[in-house]
Amino acid sequence: MIKAQPRVMEWDKSDFQPRFEYGEQAQAAHLCGTDDGSKLGAGFGRLKNASFDWTVQYDEIILVLEGQVTVQTDTGPLSANRYYTIWLPAGTKVTYQAEDALIFYAIQPADWAEGVNG
Repeated sequence: MIKAQPRVMEWDKSDFQPRFEYGEQAQAAHLCGTDDGSKLGAGFGRLKNASFDWTVQYDEIILVLEGQVTVQTDTGPLSANRYYTIWLPAGTKVTYQAEDALIFYAIQPADWAEGVNG
């Protein structure tokens, strides 16, 4: 696959869409990923009244831009306020929790779902 051209993405053109079955709890605005021919996936996320379980299928880093995010793990809670980051290696079982937060996330590999769905 050919990689996309370098580009600037404008914040005010971010298109937040519900993620999975979590509806309004978790919305994401995609920035880059497999459709760009990249192994890196990244975007912005909004978490509102969120509390949902997940097993991380990729390496992930979360940067909190607004609010606070807590990730419950088998080793205890990880809480991050504005400009703090949370690192989650693939295979980590988590519960994401946030009242009202805006995050930036990056995941690798971006094509993690291809092995799950096909």
